[in-house]
Amino acid sequence: MALPPDLMGRLAVYDAPNRPFEIRLFPVRAPRAGEVLVKIRMSTICRSDIHSYLGHRPNPCPGVLGHEIIGDIVELGAGITHDMRGAPLAPGDRITWSEYFIPGGSYYTEVLDLPQKSPGVDKYGHMAVTTDPHHHGGFGEYCYVLPRSWILKLPADLTDEEATPVNCGVATMACVTECAEVGLGDAVVVQGLGLLGLYGAALAKGRGARLVVGLDTVAARRALGLRFGCDHVLDPSSLPEADLVARVRSLCAPEGADAVIEVCGYPEVIPAGLQMLRTGGRYALGGVVNPGSFVNIDANLLLRKLVTLRGVHNYHPRHLVQALDFVHANRGRYPFHELVDGRYRLDEVGKAMKDAEERRVLRAAIVP
Repeated sequence: MALPPDLMGRLAVYDAPNRPFEIRLFPVRAPRAGEVLVKIRMSTICRSDIHSYLGHRPNPCPGVLGHEIIGDIVELGAGITHDMRGAPLAPGDRITWSEYFIPGGSYYTEVLDLPQKSPGVDKYGHMAVTTDPHHHGGFGEYCYVLPRSWILKLPADLTDEEATPVNCGVATMACVTECAEVGLGDAVVVQGLGLLGLYGAALAKGRGARLVVGLDTVAARRALGLRFGCDHVLDPSSLPEADLVARVRSLCAPEGADAVIEVCGYPEVIPAGLQMLRTGGRYALGGVVNPGSFVNIDANLLLRKLVTLRGVHNYHPRHLVQALDFVHANRGRYPFHELVDGRYRLDEVGKAMKDAEERRVLRAAIVP
């Protein structure tokens, strides 16, 4: 069915950090070759959206945010017939897609197998709304899946709440737990039990961890941690740092954690995390996404303890597949649907962002 020539779609636009969102209309055209036009069903607010809106990290303005998105296909552009697994695509199919798209082949894609760090890589919800085709963020009615994205058709029995965070929160943590080399019999510490940490705890158990210790200052999040794979949860603000380290190391007998995962976003936790590790342990950083996240550490500790320190930013496309399969296979074991605990209309984006910023909800969902 041809699109009406005068079709317009609403977007929630902000002109500068901390400025109110305004609903504005932008034209919706037929998808070009390699594109897919999607009617958005749900977009959830990632912590990085909040950082961008508050000006903690650069983001072009006037901007449209949102990269955790699912939607129904309206129209397929030429050349798009199947998803990344080979499943046929058609209008009406509910899909998710990678949070980023790449300009083409490069040394990073062809040699290093790091497409997520390709020169010129761009992300949904990270472009000025004036950039064609305007609809490239989640805070709106429509979104174009742009060329050289990775698309996955969603299982019919997966709820929107279960499916929407897959392309960021879950896929990121699939990458983080892989980079931390979490494996059978490991003791794992997760610093931060927000959405990423909860997925990380569950994924660590899925990779064979014998013990997961979750750290968070918020009681409600510690309670959720026990439902998402944590064997122990601790409040790091209730103990002096030395006592916290000693407590964690005693739980992770005989010598400390095999892996520590940082997803709280606070660089000041890193020195304690290093001390929680056993000799030869692995430390993966996934939460310190803001520029200027400086920390003082004793580099000699890294040397003497043979620590492997890894940073994780974005994910490989394979992690998107792993993320979807993990949530689908474990939806009866973990209450993933409860993690998206606030629903807002498109004209309530400002309230949704405020509630998410002040942690009144774990994951706010925009339902246009």
